[in-house]
Amino acid sequence: MTTATVVGGGPNGLTAAVALARAGVQVTVLEAADEIGGGARTREALLPGLLHDQCSAVHPMAVGSRFLAELGLERFGLSWRTPEIDCVHPIDGGRAGVLHRSVADTAAGLGSDGSAWRALFDRPAAHYDALAEDIMRPLLHLPRHPLTLARFGMPTVLPASTLARIFRTRQGRALFGGIAAHTFRPLHYPMTSAIGLGIITAGHRHGWPVAAGGSQSITDALAALLAELGGKIETGARVEALAQLPVADVTMFDLAPDAVAGIMGEQLPRRIANAYQRFRQGPGAFKVDFAIADGVPWTNPEARRAGTVHVVGDYAELAAAERDIHAGRMPERPFVLVGQQYLADPQRSFGNVHPLWTYAHVPNGYDGDATAAIIAQIERFAPGFQERVIGSTVRSATQMAAYNPNYVGGDIMTGAKDIRQLVFGPRITLSPYSIGVPGMYICSAATPPGPGAHGMCGANAAAAALDQLSR
Repeated sequence: MTTATVVGGGPNGLTAAVALARAGVQVTVLEAADEIGGGARTREALLPGLLHDQCSAVHPMAVGSRFLAELGLERFGLSWRTPEIDCVHPIDGGRAGVLHRSVADTAAGLGSDGSAWRALFDRPAAHYDALAEDIMRPLLHLPRHPLTLARFGMPTVLPASTLARIFRTRQGRALFGGIAAHTFRPLHYPMTSAIGLGIITAGHRHGWPVAAGGSQSITDALAALLAELGGKIETGARVEALAQLPVADVTMFDLAPDAVAGIMGEQLPRRIANAYQRFRQGPGAFKVDFAIADGVPWTNPEARRAGTVHVVGDYAELAAAERDIHAGRMPERPFVLVGQQYLADPQRSFGNVHPLWTYAHVPNGYDGDATAAIIAQIERFAPGFQERVIGSTVRSATQMAAYNPNYVGGDIMTGAKDIRQLVFGPRITLSPYSIGVPGMYICSAATPPGPGAHGMCGANAAAAALDQLSR
């Protein structure tokens, strides 16, 4: 029987394992931590019954993943919950940019910017399912829907700062800029529009849902399916050297590139080892989970109904904060993302006490404490917030790397998403999943299409392995 070993039990490792097992391969997953899931884990961090996602929390790309959809994970308890409003970006004075699942509703709320929003998103949202067949694969490939991809792709090459100019209102620019800033890059850099356009378009097609019961539900469903297919998972199985790996026809690494290089040692071709060791990291995330009574008292009423709230102010302030963190400076007013997953999934709360998920963009490896800055930013748009906080827990950028070694320096994107790494992954090649050793592949979020619980890095790597096996 054909055998495979998958090193790393995050969403991509588990998806790769499932894809291989469905093809009849005998799969074993080796996870260094005591529990699987990588960034898709949930736990009771503060109070019994209060469920906090540990990293990945909102899943517009996962819910639209054709591969995940065809697995039938609802048989194993996975279901999606969508908030009334997907995202709100408040600005000073009480106004806000508001992202609805509907393009028309979003445009209606943006006033004079409504026509620009419709021009940018009407057609891509309507054709997103076809578009996803191309954008969820390596960017350099023979497209299945070339015209649809070309129409979508033209604005993605632009800096977000350039594309934001089509919006005339402060709330329109802020809403687009805040979502583009999910790339953790200065917004005047080329291709910083790409991830923002992808997330917005996916959201207009499928919404910004959460997994019922927490992101752990995605992990648990994949693990249950893998077990049904005969696969095995071993936790507490840290791999640091090639000699620790069992002999297998296929070996998958759901690891950061430098970790792969460390394990492979001299067995990795020198040019690939050099590329992996030069792999560039992006800024970090500083995470604070709150237990809050009666919800956040946002000044803007629509923010009280939103699954995600972007807290930073207008576009100019956002752009300045992202420039600072890229330069290694901690901004006084960082970009803070706030997750109110309990609005769509009330089982995460305990009575009138709710879990609030937040993180700030900080420099890579930042070893200071951003808690006060996060609280101040939320308090700025929700006066009285701090009075409702009954508990909190912190995971700094350096602690984020300890929680998941793929997050080097707190980089939850698993690598800077600059042009080269966004297009090619860890090295310049048409085969981003191959590590240059027969039967061995990398399938982490360092490879295309990048981060998220969609699992497509793993699915694509498994498809490459199966294609090679068939030959």
